[in-house]
Amino acid sequence: MFITPAFAQAAAAGGDTNSMLMSLLPFALIFVIMYFLILRPQQKKVKDHAEMVKNIRRGDTIVTSGGLVGKVTKVVDDEQVEFELAEGVRVRQLRTMISGVRTKGEPAKDKAEAKDDAAAS
Repeated sequence: MFITPAFAQAAAAGGDTNSMLMSLLPFALIFVIMYFLILRPQQKKVKDHAEMVKNIRRGDTIVTSGGLVGKVTKVVDDEQVEFELAEGVRVRQLRTMISGVRTKGEPAKDKAEAKDDAAAS
């Protein structure tokens, strides 16, 4: 009754700062959780893909983002590689569109070679 409305509002304003921080705390917590669950793994995945694509060399078997599988015949430049889909069919592909690299391995044995190996054993 003796306190004017201006003094009453000033006293309540001190508590607003604390309540404002408490209302922003969940947003900050959500951002931290999003960073560790989504952003950080995505950045690691992008870094691993860039490293994989950078290390492509002739003879590697690659899988494109379109699902084509071929053997690298020539590294054209930092942006393109040339690979062979079938005998005599060569295609140039952007490195960024390569989704997987299968390293050079032992060539698959023909059925005839497999039978010879089995007969020799």
